[in-house]
Amino acid sequence: MKCPFCDFLDTQVKDSRPSDDNINIKRRRFCNNCGARFTTYEAVEVREIKVIKRSGEKRPLDAQKLLRSLEIATRKRRLNHNDLENIVSNIIKKIQKYGEGEITSKIIGELVMKELIEIDQVAYVRYASVYMDFKEVRDFKELIQTLGHSKNDE
Repeated sequence: MKCPFCDFLDTQVKDSRPSDDNINIKRRRFCNNCGARFTTYEAVEVREIKVIKRSGEKRPLDAQKLLRSLEIATRKRRLNHNDLENIVSNIIKKIQKYGEGEITSKIIGELVMKELIEIDQVAYVRYASVYMDFKEVRDFKELIQTLGHSKNDE
């Protein structure tokens, strides 16, 4: 690793440990040339995932866009920002486990809906109305009736 202070290429790792998030590795390093100490972080690199839109267009998976859509669906509900970030994190982990470089927006929408139905049914209906492109009040009514049936089945 090159020293950020003198650009010398020979640095030593003095200490390695998991970072606070337990996802990265934090390494304390020492430059053999100038004596500087610095920290580096090592992270797993996952390949970029492309989202295939309904139009067929492909775009990189955007966690912030996913978070914004959840924020809209859960506005004025009991979920806080950390809850939403955890949902996004869970969804991204599931997508990465598929092992594919591409995923359809339909599958992402279904993953979001599975998360929301467990946590907040009002947010679920809000998200579903956009995801399923509701056109009439009847669409809401039908979805809410299916929620009522699934509750009675339990």
